[in-house]
Amino acid sequence: MPTSRHVLREKVAAYASALLDGAYEAGGQDAVLEVRDQAERVMRAARSNMDLSSALEDSSYTPEQRNGLARSVFAQCHPVLVDVLAVMAERGDFALLSRVWASYGEQLERKLNVTVVDVTTVVELDDHLREVIVRKAEADLGTKVVLREHIDKSLLGGILMSANGKRIDASVLSQLENARNVLKLSTDGGEC
Repeated sequence: MPTSRHVLREKVAAYASALLDGAYEAGGQDAVLEVRDQAERVMRAARSNMDLSSALEDSSYTPEQRNGLARSVFAQCHPVLVDVLAVMAERGDFALLSRVWASYGEQLERKLNVTVVDVTTVVELDDHLREVIVRKAEADLGTKVVLREHIDKSLLGGILMSANGKRIDASVLSQLENARNVLKLSTDGGEC
């Protein structure tokens, strides 16, 4: 007999699979990546707007009302994403969104044999640097690479990359923090 954890994992995988397959059929790799980015924004919006999340999960609303609310709130998103979000809300599963998004990312990487690499810099990457990063990452990872670029002024300079749970931090901020820790731990010889 399957456990509730197993059933939940299967439900999450089914939503993610419906989203991935629907997006791929609607527009190939470009649509799949567009849906991934939009789903991430929807997830952040849901986390920051508890009233919205609560309404989409509220059992005092009818399933049809939750479906309609999701459709109206997310109407500007890709149609496949709107459909999946509406079904999740209708079934009372909207709280699973972050798990569905994570599963979607895993399935996307397997289906397209691609690895999504998050790259954070202080300024926007130029085409040459983008190409260098992609080539190096593809050689290291053995798959095609798609960059998801972020700008973070607090890095001061350098680059921060992460993929598959691994992180490479070559930012100036990190290097300054490391130097600060070394200086903090070392003594000048005049103290006991």
